[in-house]
Amino acid sequence: MLKLLPEWLKIGTGVALGAALAVYPAILVGRSEGRQQAATVALEAAVKRFAEKGKINGQVSSLDAAALCNDFGLPDSDKADCMRRVREASAKP
Repeated sequence: MLKLLPEWLKIGTGVALGAALAVYPAILVGRSEGRQQAATVALEAAVKRFAEKGKINGQVSSLDAAALCNDFGLPDSDKADCMRRVREASAKP
């Protein structure tokens, strides 16, 4: 059967099969590397958020109730209630 096909068709088919065999693993490797890069970027973003959250938590923890309620931007009529609630929350374990 192969003797019936012209030489250029045999060569073309061989080149196409060889290219397909070489390209498919390359695509799989590329996808795998892309997933790893995406996971790395997501992990770096999460670490930055946690570090930022830790800084904010440290700043909030160092404030007393009055300073914390002032930072909320509450009206004067609500600040007393806010300070009472903050003190109650900080007294709980």
